[in-house]
Amino acid sequence: MDDLRAADVDFMTIGQYLQPTPKHHPLIRFVTPTEFKDFEKMARGKGFHMISSSPLTRSSYHAGDDFQKLKAARLAALAG
Repeated sequence: MDDLRAADVDFMTIGQYLQPTPKHHPLIRFVTPTEFKDFEKMARGKGFHMISSSPLTRSSYHAGDDFQKLKAARLAALAG
């Protein structure tokens, strides 16, 4: 996260890899919903304007809506 912020990234998605078929890489462990909330709190504390962190988060699923929210958050940060 620190490297991303140093590169001025302000939008992050964190999700869980789920093994689609037995031929794909096996799942090592499930990340708990509490851990995802902890990642979100950590990211907000590091200055990310927008963070989506949950077991089923996918970066493209709500991309249009998310980028509109991010745009508003960036404008608010500039005004504030």
